[in-house]
Amino acid sequence: MSSWLLLLVGASLLYGGARWFVDGASAIALALRVPQLIVGLTVVAYGTSAPELFVGVQAALGGHTEVTLGNVLGSNAANIGLVLGVTTLIRPPQVDGSLRRREVPLLLLVTLALFPLLLDDQVGRIDGIALLACGFGYTAWMVRAARSSPSDNKEPSEDAPKRPWRSCALTLVGLLALLAGGRLFIDGAVQIAAALGMSERLVGLIVVAAGTSLPEVLTSVVAARKGHSDLAVGAVVGSNVFNILVCLGAASSLTPIAAPLSSVWIDLLGVSVVTLAVSVFIRTERTMRRWEGATLLFLYIALMALSVWRG
Repeated sequence: MSSWLLLLVGASLLYGGARWFVDGASAIALALRVPQLIVGLTVVAYGTSAPELFVGVQAALGGHTEVTLGNVLGSNAANIGLVLGVTTLIRPPQVDGSLRRREVPLLLLVTLALFPLLLDDQVGRIDGIALLACGFGYTAWMVRAARSSPSDNKEPSEDAPKRPWRSCALTLVGLLALLAGGRLFIDGAVQIAAALGMSERLVGLIVVAAGTSLPEVLTSVVAARKGHSDLAVGAVVGSNVFNILVCLGAASSLTPIAAPLSSVWIDLLGVSVVTLAVSVFIRTERTMRRWEGATLLFLYIALMALSVWRG
């Protein structure tokens, strides 16, 4: 199988697997009488980061640690520059007040925390365990905040699945598709990198990150065209927090992620600038503007062009 075909099949399995996993797991949660809001904050939130998680872990276990970090940085940049930038250009989204107060400052904090974390030129196992602990703590914090909010604390849905075994099967199939897709996607990306003479850092930052972020791009564009662009803001912020805390944390807790700060500091600085820009835009206005979306898209294109120029 050719490298590009591996990449295409892997991306398709990642996309389908993530959808099946989220649908199945959500149905199981509803069958257990879990409120819909809690399902959205946990199952769906982790599900949207599933491609990055499985690709990052498999790349790390395969010894391609630069792909893992590049995937996290590139995915976060793509989520903000492509997903939110394009969504805002199509239909400027409104920003929820709690998002501005809680999640946005946290996203900026965890992004900037990567600088001191990489001072020893790696994300070690202890670092990974700490990131994972913060990720699970963040999830518990969101669930507690949702439960304590009278306006959002809804009763469990009555639309529980009639045949829960189908939901279990769908969840299992989705999980297997994610595992297979991640393996094929990494193999294809590494082969393409070798053929084109690209560094694994660059492949992770651009090729792998774009592939794992493609579902979010397509979903957000469709949502914006239907008038639901405000959903993209929360999805982007939450996904980026999970990418750093859970995806990078899970991979580095299994095997140390070698990442010399001297070789990734420009990429990290670029992602930090994009994150700072969207944090300012979200914090200062209740509704994002089209020129802000255009600015985010420009920053993303400039970052990718700089990365390609560096090689």
